[in-house]
Amino acid sequence: MNAAPAIAAPEPVLAIERSGEAAGERRRYELEDTGFNEVPKRFRRFYRRWGGPGEVLAPNEVLCPVCKVVIRSTRELRPGDHVFCLPCMSKLVVVRAADGSLAATSPH
Repeated sequence: MNAAPAIAAPEPVLAIERSGEAAGERRRYELEDTGFNEVPKRFRRFYRRWGGPGEVLAPNEVLCPVCKVVIRSTRELRPGDHVFCLPCMSKLVVVRAADGSLAATSPH
């Protein structure tokens, strides 16, 4: 009577990730230290220097319009998100630019 078929259960972690994608949850990113040394060490992974006008930013990055530093997040950024630029102490809001990319602007 113990002849039940061996069925492998799906991995729970994969099931959660797939359901999150379907629900429109944000992607998560691992941030590495980029050597940006203008902020305290514990915040360095959230900032990096901008490469210039030809650089394409990742979905978790926006450019500070004040000091031209790239602000990085552990989550995918979307319009309406608030970000803080520690090097210039600016509070910014993420908006969708005319070219479809994300940009940061002052809410005032």
